[in-house]
Amino acid sequence: MDLQGKVAVVTGSGRGLGLAYARALAEAGAAVVVNDVDADAVDEAVAAITAAGGRATGVVAAVGDGEAAERLTEAAVREFGRLDVLVTNAGILRDRVLWKMTDDDFDSVVKVHLRGTFTCARAAAVRMREQGEGGRLILISSPAGQRGNFGQTNYAAAKAGIVAMARTWALELARAGITVNAVVPVAATEMTKTIPAFAPAIEEAERTGAPLPDWLRKDEGLGTVEDVAGLITFLASDTAEDVTGQAIGIGGDRLALWAHPKEAAVAFADGGWSADAIRERWHDGVGAEPETFGIPAPKASGV
Repeated sequence: MDLQGKVAVVTGSGRGLGLAYARALAEAGAAVVVNDVDADAVDEAVAAITAAGGRATGVVAAVGDGEAAERLTEAAVREFGRLDVLVTNAGILRDRVLWKMTDDDFDSVVKVHLRGTFTCARAAAVRMREQGEGGRLILISSPAGQRGNFGQTNYAAAKAGIVAMARTWALELARAGITVNAVVPVAATEMTKTIPAFAPAIEEAERTGAPLPDWLRKDEGLGTVEDVAGLITFLASDTAEDVTGQAIGIGGDRLALWAHPKEAAVAFADGGWSADAIRERWHDGVGAEPETFGIPAPKASGV
């Protein structure tokens, strides 16, 4: 995949998935703006990319406010002359069940994930429309945003909102040639290492250097951070110019297209539905096969 001449901003790219995205884009030829709140992580990421022959610069900033978003866009233009690709990866976790979650727990996660995606995408879209040559907005979501997850009210809500924004912006930016897609990644990160069913297999793979077992890579769709990066590079490329408004899952050996919300069952009643009528027909009507909720529990043994 050739990204020569393109310039990308990747938020939250000092380590983990974000760093894998930035390195993959640079390896394909793009110049990259690395972003993180950790100055040392930014410096190390930029050094690693340049040592490998890539082009990169860094911006230390907490994503969320419009000022930080403007700094990222300005850095791309100042250092490399343009902006073609934005990957909104920055995020934090403040996991608690509903009755224990504080206002700050909720607001801080929504600010980074949802508002940060909005402000960065807005700044990037303004620049891309001024350039008049199209562009790519690649928004990072999560399975939690698609299905919900215990203890993650804030995170799941933000990640669901990101997919909704991707579909909305795909409509709004189509005439400008700017594609917008949401990516739903699953990878072995510091967070997934804490899941008891995954931890032993991940630790063993890291110790021996052997690949993760098939039950993880296929059944759970979980692999390395590098396994996810190929989708980012593809979506950033000219070959993906007709891919927009989609939520695409990737992890391990699995690539998937997530369906958008749609009516699963429909019933009609002349004159409308009273509460009694719904009660009488719910269990053998539209409610006969209720939808599942929550991320399915992993199978530790893979069977």
